[in-house]
Amino acid sequence: MRYIVIGAGAVGGSIGGRLRESGQDVVLVARGAHGAALRDHGLRLATPDGVLELPGPAVDGPEALELRPDDVLVLAVKTQDSVAALDAWAARPVVGGGTAGEVLPLVCAQNGVVNERLALRRFRRVHGMCVWLPSQYLRAGTVVAPCAPLTGMLHLGLFPGGVDDTVRRIAADLEGARFLAPVVPDVMRWKYAKLLANLANALEAACGEAIRDGEDAGRAQELLGRARTEGTTVLAAAGIDWATEAELAEVRDGRMEMRPVAGAERGGGSSWQSLIRGTGSIEADYLNGEIVQLGRLHGVPTPVNETLQRVANDCAREGRRPGSLSVAELTGLVDPERD
Repeated sequence: MRYIVIGAGAVGGSIGGRLRESGQDVVLVARGAHGAALRDHGLRLATPDGVLELPGPAVDGPEALELRPDDVLVLAVKTQDSVAALDAWAARPVVGGGTAGEVLPLVCAQNGVVNERLALRRFRRVHGMCVWLPSQYLRAGTVVAPCAPLTGMLHLGLFPGGVDDTVRRIAADLEGARFLAPVVPDVMRWKYAKLLANLANALEAACGEAIRDGEDAGRAQELLGRARTEGTTVLAAAGIDWATEAELAEVRDGRMEMRPVAGAERGGGSSWQSLIRGTGSIEADYLNGEIVQLGRLHGVPTPVNETLQRVANDCAREGRRPGSLSVAELTGLVDPERD
């Protein structure tokens, strides 16, 4: 199989880089300065064990590539960019007949829970991937992957459910590339658990390191706890199951730990990185916004997630950097009556 990684940023670069290191055939897809750096110099993947220099093919879009029947498309763009990417790739012809949407498997290596449904409108063969992969893309051509001994945990399964031989083959390749890759028949159950964890992304983007360090850290954790309680309440009201913390801990069990990477600065998650890079967009509509939408559908108030969604979008639209709000200011927006 050949892996075409659409969106070779933090997640896509880590997955594609490790697959390439293990000897798999990989094409990275990226635009702008990052894409140019990948094409000119290859990918630099910085890990706790050192920096890997990984030359190999990189393209800026589907027009630059002839698709083969043994290709696997790995979609690793942010959810707000999914529709454009899916539309660009689904209609591309495949050597031997058919289009990508008709004959090729597509793996959604993304946060949130709507990408698989978006993909299924355009692709017949959709696979879900629950991504537990702390990584950073802040500089063109370089991705930092700080977990060891394994780089990440990637649950895999068919969407909406089940497994097949393609899932098993992909998982085997990932296991050979320093990933934990459990094959599960209920992959969305794991992705909903990740959704609950990702409710912290908007808080980190708005308040920066204050949510982890300093006198405001406790108050930030209290606010995050409220956001996640809204999340679990909403999922229960909607009849949606999710994997428990105990299940997640049992699978990880010392296999992936955050470790120092030489020369890499301490950073944050995907939404934090979006603000640092000044992309102008952020995933909040599909993380906190997913809880807000379900709450409205099922009559569950979600004031914390509504505020986090709104503030994160304001930060992205206005070009603010992480930490533009204090935890006290954010709490005041959630609970104005307390001021």
